[in-house]
Amino acid sequence: MTTVIYILAAIIVLIILFAVIAPKTYDVSRSIEINCSNEKVWPYLKFLEKQREWSPWSKKDPGMDTKLTGTDGEVGAISYWNGNKEVGEGEQEITKIVEGERAEGQLRFLKPMKSVSDCYLVLEEKSPKASRVTWGFKGKSAFPFSIMMLFLSMDKMVGKDFEEGLQTLKSKMES
Repeated sequence: MTTVIYILAAIIVLIILFAVIAPKTYDVSRSIEINCSNEKVWPYLKFLEKQREWSPWSKKDPGMDTKLTGTDGEVGAISYWNGNKEVGEGEQEITKIVEGERAEGQLRFLKPMKSVSDCYLVLEEKSPKASRVTWGFKGKSAFPFSIMMLFLSMDKMVGKDFEEGLQTLKSKMES
């Protein structure tokens, strides 16, 4: 009986330790340079419908159900999706637009696991005919998910998708 108590106490101490040292936030982003003017690239960042044209998740489930509410490209517009296991179910709402420079939003994942993250697309002019796009998302990891982040990398989970999407955007813009 004493052994069981010691084992349970050790497990509880280990969980508390993991909870204390586990990362509480995440911020994943990728950037790419595109040989196009900001004016040509900006609509593909600002408008949710245009984002679908280069989204890696649109490729993973081309038949997913989608719905747009509000005025696309304006604060308050919401893009809803419901797809296969790879894309899940959720919605993205535009929360802030800095015209020609930055589009921010909130991602609300419903399936396979509920979570909320902030997302952003940043456009920088490198020259009159070259742009830099940065795509990212950030959020907080609540307990017990934060403990899982000790063993899983959000960067590894999402980074490749961001790279693929940005490469698709670059190919689309430069063709």
